[in-house]
Amino acid sequence: MDWIAVGLKQDVPPGVVIPSRIDDTELALWCSPSGIYHAWSDRCPHRGMRLSHGFVRGETLACIYHGWQYDAAGTCQYIPAHPNLTPPSTICVPTYRCVEAGGVIWVALNETDQSPPDLGGRQPVRSVPVHLSAANLAAQFGAGTATTIAVVSDFDTLFALQPCTDRLCVVHALAAPEHDRKDVSRWLEMMRSTLEGAVQ
Repeated sequence: MDWIAVGLKQDVPPGVVIPSRIDDTELALWCSPSGIYHAWSDRCPHRGMRLSHGFVRGETLACIYHGWQYDAAGTCQYIPAHPNLTPPSTICVPTYRCVEAGGVIWVALNETDQSPPDLGGRQPVRSVPVHLSAANLAAQFGAGTATTIAVVSDFDTLFALQPCTDRLCVVHALAAPEHDRKDVSRWLEMMRSTLEGAVQ
């Protein structure tokens, strides 16, 4: 489980920060104006406020509580209450490797020399929460512990699974580019209902 999909590029444009998670790891996912994606621990080192409630200022992320600003490496660069202070380099947010590839935002919680999965030319359609664990959903397709699953359908779909809890995952769905997104989206809703109903 080197790379995990945590969102679609279309849903996290430059200047936006959103909450996300992989299992027990809560993330603040954000994109700088230059288009670089970041995935950080979702807690400010100062008072523990969620950084996903913060805001992007240039190439930094600022906590909404006291305005502490962190650079692209997660190091505190500015404290508004002490504008002339150079913050100690020890004040930093835990960060994770984060890249965008094929319109999907990927995070690696551990060091890896692998590349994100090959999407086979498929294009992102939408992200769908499913009330199943990622492992349970994968098992429905006989996919074991796979986090990307090619699903047999009329749309040549691929599911990039994001494990969230033991009762919830997010399916980041992709399909062959020649298919209408609305048709794929309707099929996804039926698929979600079928999957959730299969384990009731």
